[in-house]
Amino acid sequence: MYTSGGRRSIALASLAVGVLHLAGCKSAPPAPAKGTPGTETAYNYPPRPTVNAPAFKLFHQDNDTYTLVTKDNATDDEISALIWEFRDAAHNHSFDALHLSQKFVDARKPTVWVHVYRGSKCASEKYTKGALPCDASYHGAGDYTLGDYKNPQWDDGVLRRADGTEIQLWNPDVPYTPTTTP
Repeated sequence: MYTSGGRRSIALASLAVGVLHLAGCKSAPPAPAKGTPGTETAYNYPPRPTVNAPAFKLFHQDNDTYTLVTKDNATDDEISALIWEFRDAAHNHSFDALHLSQKFVDARKPTVWVHVYRGSKCASEKYTKGALPCDASYHGAGDYTLGDYKNPQWDDGVLRRADGTEIQLWNPDVPYTPTTTP
């Protein structure tokens, strides 16, 4: 049997819970359902393009970055093919074959970035002091990143399509075995 004080405590506790619920204080949401072990959330990575990569030239180099330029009208598939060439070269240790220094890539601490631009008009945006050549946003056509603090072989490839959308070219967390040598 409850005493009047006990009933009052229960009523106050119920009121407090109701107020907290109305105020938005809720218990943690349930954890999302996990898929079958060994599977990942589906992401539609594009297939590796079958076109040839465009020629490029070195625009700028600093202690951890190559900035490269291709022809002004390089297609999305051509830029993507070039990013894939960098991935193969990184895993084959063959950047020298692409006329980029393998020694530079090997000396990364811990990351090296390769930024690819369509034409040279906007390529100086990261190095310009004063007015930017192409407005205040990033205009690279694609990026390749090799290495991080945990895994020197981790790599990532991103294509910035001509329409402005961005797409990741592969899952950077899945180990890669190169299929070709440049």
